[in-house]
Amino acid sequence: MADKVVLLDFWPSFFGMRARIALAEKGIEYQYKEENVLQDKSPLLLQMNPVKKTIPVLIHNGKPISESLIIVQYIDETWKDKSPLLPSGPYQQAQARFWADYVDKKVFTSIRETWSTKGEKQEAAKKEFIEVLKFLEGELGDKLYFGGESFGYLDVRLVPFYSWFYTLEKCGNFSIEAECPKLIVWAKKCMQRDSVAKSLPDLDKVYNFVLQLRKKIGLE
Repeated sequence: MADKVVLLDFWPSFFGMRARIALAEKGIEYQYKEENVLQDKSPLLLQMNPVKKTIPVLIHNGKPISESLIIVQYIDETWKDKSPLLPSGPYQQAQARFWADYVDKKVFTSIRETWSTKGEKQEAAKKEFIEVLKFLEGELGDKLYFGGESFGYLDVRLVPFYSWFYTLEKCGNFSIEAECPKLIVWAKKCMQRDSVAKSLPDLDKVYNFVLQLRKKIGLE
């Protein structure tokens, strides 16, 4: 009996993109169900994630898995016959998880503050955002991907944010490439993979979405 896989997601979500990329990397067929989490959440979402009521939620043979970090690891461990996302060595795995945690705690917050504020707050957010990216650029070094020669776990965790870079540059009037050129080279390399290119939304679509959010909070 074939696995039944369903993904509850919201198209501009960084976290949902991670699940999409991981599923695509593993070649897993799944049913995509769009959730508009800014309006009414579906009964299915509330049933499958009653604690946090957030996306993404992966439903595998009727059983829900929530939180993008857990979902990506679950996908990697469940479909082991496909190319692994996490590195094989315990130390390498620990390092990948450390930087993934850093991404979630630092990148998301600084991105949100950059597009959702203005004036001094936005300038401070932009400064922090670039500092965070420079740390990540240092970890990348001269490697092709964060794990070395192979696209893997940390790449899956970080590359979805690239889909919002254009929006941040427009909202904040700055150039990410000028500050972190190696990171942009890495992101463009990732975008050459079908799993990434087909999982990340159009840049203009993201920008228009954020413009509407900025209008709602009185910034436009």
